[in-house]
Amino acid sequence: MKKDRLLIIEDDHSIAQQLKWSLGETYDLSFAGDAKTARKLLGSGSFPVATLDMGIPPHPDTSEEGLKILEDLPTLAPHTKVVVITGNTQQHTVLQAVKLGAADYCEKPIDPDILEIILSRAFKMQALEEANRELLQQTDESLNLCGMLSVSPGMQNMFKKIRQVSVTDYPVLIWGESGTGKEMVANAIHQLSPRAKKPMVIINCGAIPENLLESELFGHEKGAFTGAVDRKTGKFEQADSGTVFLDEIGELPLAMQVKLLRFLQESTIERIGGKNPLSVDVRIIAATNIDLKAAVEKGTFREDLYFRLNVVPLKLPSLKERPEDIMLLAQHFLQSESRSLKTGRVSFSPDAIAALMAHSWPGNVRELQNRIRRAIATLSSRSITAEDLGLETCGPEQAEKPFYTLQEARNRAEQNCIIQALAITGNNITMAAKLLETSRPTIYDLIKKHGINI
Repeated sequence: MKKDRLLIIEDDHSIAQQLKWSLGETYDLSFAGDAKTARKLLGSGSFPVATLDMGIPPHPDTSEEGLKILEDLPTLAPHTKVVVITGNTQQHTVLQAVKLGAADYCEKPIDPDILEIILSRAFKMQALEEANRELLQQTDESLNLCGMLSVSPGMQNMFKKIRQVSVTDYPVLIWGESGTGKEMVANAIHQLSPRAKKPMVIINCGAIPENLLESELFGHEKGAFTGAVDRKTGKFEQADSGTVFLDEIGELPLAMQVKLLRFLQESTIERIGGKNPLSVDVRIIAATNIDLKAAVEKGTFREDLYFRLNVVPLKLPSLKERPEDIMLLAQHFLQSESRSLKTGRVSFSPDAIAALMAHSWPGNVRELQNRIRRAIATLSSRSITAEDLGLETCGPEQAEKPFYTLQEARNRAEQNCIIQALAITGNNITMAAKLLETSRPTIYDLIKKHGINI
């Protein structure tokens, strides 16, 4: 049976020999006696777990080098669990080490039996996290469409429609609340289409002043108006052979709606001050967060334009309508932001998971991402709480008891474990069973036992 690889970072030869004698039969051992060698071996990515003596050369009399290694661990060896070896008078150092990401610690003089228990736990933790990473990667690969992640039936159906419509040239009208990812859907349609190598030009119809809108969209000739010192190419010309994404189409003034309708009918534009129409080949994708049917009834949106744009309607569900995706997206954003800021391993606390699942998400996916970014930016520990996310914890009726019986504590731990596994895997029972190293029937029994909604 292949042994797990363990790196011993220790400059004291006698202690290194003791560890070799006590651990050699269980683990495949490698040794580093100074910081340079330790960094080289850690950087190889070959060691799931390492022990670290805080006082190693070139500064063996202080914990300086040990702490530096822990500080650099997120980039040096992000998946290695480090067990700190320290004297019993160095409690302050232990606290610093744990804050920097050490998985555990063992006091000197080393008790081989205690160290073996600590190492066994570290290896199991590393293996569980590795399985989690593999599951998330599998999820990303099978449930990822051009950067959009989902396990919910509604969004999976949306992915299917996006793939189908991308091969056509029909106009698409995307409707969804703010923050649901309308621009990402438009980008996916473009990226999967035959026009993918050509430009996708984004126009925010509500962000351009009305008096500049026609020039921005269709361009102008030199001298067409005061200040027109040169010919300007409009957005539609810039997107020739590609895609134009008209975001917030409901904000388009009526006068411009007429000109857009003409383009959809004839595939030609005229620059301001121009004399001849120009043929432009673009695919139109429009998006709105308002009810365009209601806008037509109010007279603020042309009915004929609505029907021209609404050839292929796509309605994006809100995040509240796809609860299966909340923790999947939260974990994805957490990992992405952690990598970007090089914070090392960060996780959600049980109260954060409960708050994430209970929140109504009026700002949808964008709100979720922004709350996680805020929490990461101000994080003071390795665990994100509901308070870090700016979310409410459970109400008074669910307030924590001052203590629990042993059976209550076991039930709560069991319930939290199942909830977290389901959250990580997007309620995939098979993946959750694999993550928890148990069977599907057991997971079903526990879900029923604890009344967990999936």
